[in-house]
Amino acid sequence: MSETQGIDGILANGSVFALFERAAAANPDRAFLVIDGAPLLTYGAMLAETGRAAAWLRSIGVHRGERVLVQVNKSPPAVILYLACLRAGVVFIPLNTAYQEGEISYFLSDAEPALLVASPRLPGETVSFGGTRVLVDAELQAAPWAATSEELPVIRTAAADAAAILYTSGTTGRSKGAVLTHGNLSSNVVVLGEAWRWREDDVLLHALPIFHAHGLFVALHLALLHASPILFHERFDAKAVIGDLPGATVFMGVPTFYTRLLTEPSFDAALCGHMRVFISGSAPLLDATFKEFEARTGHTILERYGMTEALMVTSNPYDGPRVAGSVGPALPGISLRIVTRDGQRAPLGKPGVLEMKGPNLFAGYWRNPEKTAQDHTADGYFISGDIVTEDEAGFIWIVGRAKDLIISGGYNVYPKEIEMAIDALDGVAESAVIGAAHPDFGEGVVAVVARAPGRELDAAEITRALASELATFKRPKKIVIVDELPRNAMGKVQKAELRGLYKNAFVPAPV
Repeated sequence: MSETQGIDGILANGSVFALFERAAAANPDRAFLVIDGAPLLTYGAMLAETGRAAAWLRSIGVHRGERVLVQVNKSPPAVILYLACLRAGVVFIPLNTAYQEGEISYFLSDAEPALLVASPRLPGETVSFGGTRVLVDAELQAAPWAATSEELPVIRTAAADAAAILYTSGTTGRSKGAVLTHGNLSSNVVVLGEAWRWREDDVLLHALPIFHAHGLFVALHLALLHASPILFHERFDAKAVIGDLPGATVFMGVPTFYTRLLTEPSFDAALCGHMRVFISGSAPLLDATFKEFEARTGHTILERYGMTEALMVTSNPYDGPRVAGSVGPALPGISLRIVTRDGQRAPLGKPGVLEMKGPNLFAGYWRNPEKTAQDHTADGYFISGDIVTEDEAGFIWIVGRAKDLIISGGYNVYPKEIEMAIDALDGVAESAVIGAAHPDFGEGVVAVVARAPGRELDAAEITRALASELATFKRPKKIVIVDELPRNAMGKVQKAELRGLYKNAFVPAPV
């Protein structure tokens, strides 16, 4: 099957679950989820279990096109519930388990789901909203469909039908729901399977959360598409992951996973000798981590780039050089362009905002046509908000977010460049550069620097070291030393939180 024929055929076929059903039906006795070395479900059992779960959804009044809001801990039944929604044509909305009462109330009012499956720590009056049916069970250990004997057939859907809604992090205001279709999910997983040379004998070690695109739509979907066994971890634990590595061939993680693995003395080349590929995403991978990982294991991490609204967009090549600091060229079928502030195409090597178009692109923001229109160009490209450069080989380099751009004394300052210079200094674990209001320059550069474990840092020494690396206008006017940077569940540094903490960095202290 050629790449183009495969994508076109899938887009014509509708439900992404139909792809998984086909692979599972061809391999019914193959292990699906494996926990502590023991197969919990086969692929044949997965089909039967999702059929019963889909029938249960129908029996309680959840129908095709309606929405199910889910905030539960990662577990095998949580995976089954997700797949049952796909099977039944129901729109699945996963929520970060860290969200609190006020946030849940917002999602309820915005999504108006037919069903909420939620953590019992939320009080009843908070999770009650209109006609929403509420199931309070954080673990889903007692699967509510256990007594159901009927199996609902796979509901035929169109490629343009909504499969899931993922709410963005809301760093610039209220979270927005990105509507992802069956066609988006199908096309992206097929392209990734071909780009990463997924094999018949691959075994996935899955330690990512499943409320996020990385764990749900990339890792889980690739295994399902090929009926690959999944070594299932409910959370990341470096020692537990190391214990399962000998039985795996593919591992996907956020950069934090890799830095924690590197702190384990037993993590070495012998342990990783049979691994086919390590993949990283969801946050930038430090150059130092990339190099140390290669020296320690003999593997070069494959870094890729994606976002909620577009799933996976670029990837370093499976065959060929994987370049530290770059997220690689566009995946097949995806069109990218880089645009300057005046709306012109950016020359090679010059920064601009990344715009994208392709079958991976979401259908729009849930009930928010104004924001959907605002974030798209007249010819249908999505404006990512990420500032990037492109080199002669077509590799994309992330410079930062457009909202992170600092304008100091009339000069554009890109935080990524400064962070790379600081991260290269001895004793630095990582850094985050932000802008804060400055009485003379409009904005001043603030560097928040995390020290490496057991190391001491001096702000004055960092300033001296940067003098030969950066132009004067780029150098931080204030350096703050901390033990660690604030991160979200996917390992992304929370710059909005840092901006709040240091917004008065250049405001004179009261006397």
